[in-house]
Amino acid sequence: MILDFFLKTREAQQALEQARGRLYRMAYAWCHNAALADDLVQDTLAKALRKGAQLRDPKARDAWLFTILANCFRDHYRKQRDMDDIEDVEIAVEANPESDSSSAQIVAKVRAAIARLPEAHRQVVTLVDLEGFTYVEVAQILAVPIGTVMSRLCRARNAMKTMLLADFQRNPDMVAQIRRIK
Repeated sequence: MILDFFLKTREAQQALEQARGRLYRMAYAWCHNAALADDLVQDTLAKALRKGAQLRDPKARDAWLFTILANCFRDHYRKQRDMDDIEDVEIAVEANPESDSSSAQIVAKVRAAIARLPEAHRQVVTLVDLEGFTYVEVAQILAVPIGTVMSRLCRARNAMKTMLLADFQRNPDMVAQIRRIK
């Protein structure tokens, strides 16, 4: 049985265990709901275990898992509402206790800017800029043309730049601090 073969290798088991954290962070970045993110990751891993035979190239395991996650996310919102509405979803970001320090404030502002992006843009930004996937991999994960990935990424980055500049113009001291944080 393919599933037995997939699970027999210790490397495959470790890869799924290691991917869980990355999948959760991505799911949380997309939905900003801890319970939903956990459910999406659970569904993703369950589907990966059931459909292990579809993985042809072990080197593409991460892209394959993130593709499953994106499909689970889409399926969840299809059940909730039409896919057209997903572009307009905005998420409120809660303040955390660490926001008192300047670097935590900057991180919070960037997270808030990402959260205010339309869902399609948020997905592309998080996959490319946070997870380091290539445009081609993101196009495969989200099942969209590469040109769509590039245009969404460009629009997302421009929108974030506008949002962050507006925030930082209200507090000029933070601009100097941003230059130091890498």
